[in-house]
Amino acid sequence: MRRVILPSCLLPLVLLCLAAAPAFRTGALEPPSPAMDFTLQSDTGKPVHLHDWKGNVVLLYFGYTSCPDVCPTTLADLAEVKKQLGPAGQRVRVALVTVDPERDTTERLHVYVQAFDPTFIGLTGTKATLAAVWKAYGVYVQSHRVPGSKLGYLVDHSATTFAIDPEGRLRLAIPYQTPVTDIRHDLQLLLPR
Repeated sequence: MRRVILPSCLLPLVLLCLAAAPAFRTGALEPPSPAMDFTLQSDTGKPVHLHDWKGNVVLLYFGYTSCPDVCPTTLADLAEVKKQLGPAGQRVRVALVTVDPERDTTERLHVYVQAFDPTFIGLTGTKATLAAVWKAYGVYVQSHRVPGSKLGYLVDHSATTFAIDPEGRLRLAIPYQTPVTDIRHDLQLLLPR
């Protein structure tokens, strides 16, 4: 086994770098990589480009308005995080990217996201455009029929929220049911001071 010996003048620098590294509580993505840019249609009918939100922390969640449990729970948690951040929460953009473009019209998305927070944005597009975004973010999407249900089908999907830092880098993959306090802690590390 070889031992690596650092010159004593480098030791304080190494310790400073280790101390300066943020201690994320959720799923840190290291090293950070550029978030894949996209253009989708907002719940108000206007095009949205991810790069337009540079300078803010962006939380991308992939879900749908007919989701019976995971999506409403996640959006309620994200609304609580924004509330707990106080004025700093104004620098956080939350976007629900639909995994059910057949049912999630802009109008339906608008009513849905507004019920959680008036600043939340619903995003949709053609199935091909959305599929490219799902793939870029590694999101699993699979619909299945539910016989006897008024919904007709449900959509199984990844339940991860992705956090993009103000420089446009993918920094966190926040698992479903992560405590609100941990999400708030990590966003405070990402928010510009």
